[in-house]
Amino acid sequence: MKFTVSQSSLMKALSVVAKGLGANSTLPILSGIYVRAAEGQLEFQTNNLTISIRHYIPANVEEEGEAVISGKVLTSIAKNLPDAAVTFEGAGRTLTISCDKSTFRLNTLNPADWSGFPEVAPDRTIELPSDLLSQMVDKVYRVTSKDTSRPILQGILLTVEDNTIRLVATDSFRLAVCDSSVEAAPGEAFRAIVGGAVFHDVLAMPSMTDTIQIGITESQVVFTFGNTTFLARRIEGNFPDYKQLLPPTCATALTLDVAAFSAALKRVSVIALQNASVRFDIDADAGFMRLSASSPEQGESSETIPCGIEGQSMSIALNYHYVFDCVNAVSGSKDMRLELIGSVNPGIFKCNGKINYLYLLMPVRL
Repeated sequence: MKFTVSQSSLMKALSVVAKGLGANSTLPILSGIYVRAAEGQLEFQTNNLTISIRHYIPANVEEEGEAVISGKVLTSIAKNLPDAAVTFEGAGRTLTISCDKSTFRLNTLNPADWSGFPEVAPDRTIELPSDLLSQMVDKVYRVTSKDTSRPILQGILLTVEDNTIRLVATDSFRLAVCDSSVEAAPGEAFRAIVGGAVFHDVLAMPSMTDTIQIGITESQVVFTFGNTTFLARRIEGNFPDYKQLLPPTCATALTLDVAAFSAALKRVSVIALQNASVRFDIDADAGFMRLSASSPEQGESSETIPCGIEGQSMSIALNYHYVFDCVNAVSGSKDMRLELIGSVNPGIFKCNGKINYLYLLMPVRL
């Protein structure tokens, strides 16, 4: 095997497949990157038993061949090379990498032990604009649960129906829903539950193109874009019926300036070190909301902010960490709406625009 590729192209390719590297010491082959040189291009593969990634880049291939190289070592070498031509030359289980005045001689793993890239035929596929999808995933993926005992809550529900794309995530304490109009091919509704971290990682890849094709099989979700194919396990099960959590009406509705609300919440929450609760006291007659926090060790803090109020005066306490996740999700918007029913009922934040966003948050005890 012998080929030459630029350092920048090599580094970009390695960053694409890096998410599929395994950390299981009992299977060393999974910590490697499979590289195959043939027909003027390089094929890179990684597989950690949960994720499989394949990526192609052009290269000057003089001799065809294949090798499995330590992903950690290869990435470290490529990262520290100058932006120049990198030549790989290998025979048997040895590989020589040279660039400018640097030379590395590496021991490689047996490519015959590599499992190969899974060949799957999706039952359903849909093509979506990647930029819009990325913005939507950013708004909901932090709400996914970290509890591995409930894998369904670690996923994001993706549905596309009647030219509307919708993403839903919940960790049982809060719920995030966003939707947007999209031109999708007519047909049966598309529905899949995709791991939140996987969804976010895919859309953040440097090889991302303007559109991304998403396909589903009985057990896999397949992302295809440009010269990259990304396979992940599909999360099985029934996603919670989130619609039954959304009340048809509210007793109090506030219109908040996002920037002013975020700044006030940040100041007040400085005191809430041991207790993440911030109290919201809404005075409908005076037309303002008072934010306050207290800590036995640190003291108290409060701030009032003017806002448009419809309905009655009310008080509720919310976890400010969770509120900040909501505020960050709508940071590009001017206004947001907060709808309340009572102090023991969830608060619902809403923000409408190109992407409509809803965030339901369970209260904490006053």
